[in-house]
Amino acid sequence: MKPNFSLRLRVFSLNCWGIPYLSKHRADRVKRLGDFLNMESFDLALLQEVWSEQDFQYLRQKLSPTYPAAHYFRSGIIGSGLCVFSKHSIQEITQHIYTLNGYPYMIYHGDWFCGKAVGLLVLHLSGLVLNAYVTHLHAEYNRQKDIYLAHRVAQAWELAQFIHHTSKKADVVLLCGDLNLHPKDLGCRLLKEWTGLHDAYLETRDFKAVSRFYISCKTLKTTIGRDPHSGTPLSDHEALMATLCVRHSPPQQDASPTHGAAERSLLISVLREAWTELDLGMSQAHWWATFAGYVTGVGLLLLVLVCALVAGGGVREIAIMLWAPTVGLVLGAGAVYLFHMQEAKGLCRARAELHHVLGRARDAQDLGPESQPVPLLGQQEGDRAEEQ
Repeated sequence: MKPNFSLRLRVFSLNCWGIPYLSKHRADRVKRLGDFLNMESFDLALLQEVWSEQDFQYLRQKLSPTYPAAHYFRSGIIGSGLCVFSKHSIQEITQHIYTLNGYPYMIYHGDWFCGKAVGLLVLHLSGLVLNAYVTHLHAEYNRQKDIYLAHRVAQAWELAQFIHHTSKKADVVLLCGDLNLHPKDLGCRLLKEWTGLHDAYLETRDFKAVSRFYISCKTLKTTIGRDPHSGTPLSDHEALMATLCVRHSPPQQDASPTHGAAERSLLISVLREAWTELDLGMSQAHWWATFAGYVTGVGLLLLVLVCALVAGGGVREIAIMLWAPTVGLVLGAGAVYLFHMQEAKGLCRARAELHHVLGRARDAQDLGPESQPVPLLGQQEGDRAEEQ
């Protein structure tokens, strides 16, 4: 590869708001999205909330001359809603479905039925290995009283771990999607501190790459509420369009010990905060499981009483009337108990992983830079780690 190597990458990301029968003007917006993507001819288009596979197939056919490679990530009951269109050949594809994703009885929110996930596609561009990730985390319905905060933090941690473990051979890492996070939210800070990724919306330099490459964001813009060509919105979300430039980086000296210690300290702080949030979520999950367990027990006692009344024949009509709601109570409370026990196990698993990483981070901080020449937390030079 030549020392003056340079590669430009144009990327498009949009939450399409494509809920069948509910999203307004969905068919028209999908059609105009296809027209817009063909007109702009991005290198990559990464979409979220394409809940109808028919919409994906329509876009795939419409975009095939411009984007010959495409993939739809399937999961959950109605799908992940994630799909990608690429001008370049896709070498590898895989996905990870998040362990926790809201509550099934919160039907009017619907996240649990979607099977939220992160999709990965690997591209080889001019000798570079590019890992592109697309994801959609749980929605935030009430910022003041966010009952899904622990789930979103757990999803952010799983996403960070997935990127961490699958990007070791990548030269460039790109994450797009609807994170439902503000830049300073815990989940976003956890992602950036553990993976070394930078926010293209806030920064225009130093994206994740190995030490031989340098990445900068040349242009970044949104649709500002409307399609730049037709003047009407493509979605209830804004699209993000970025032009990234990858080029050779001059040799750099290792980071100073003070700088490394500061980074470890910030990582430890974020890990502690995330551990605490998951611990609170786990305690709440155990409380609901315990409550549902008691209700199930009471329901079983009532069911025994109803059976006794039916057998005795004294108030048989009333007992028969109580049979159906009692059985419903037992089944409903039992389902809630099982779900929250599963939720507690998922949160416990994520908390245990964080606890392990936090322990290693503390050990590395205690040893100091002189006794710890190879960083343990998020980068390893032998594995083509990210440039800080």
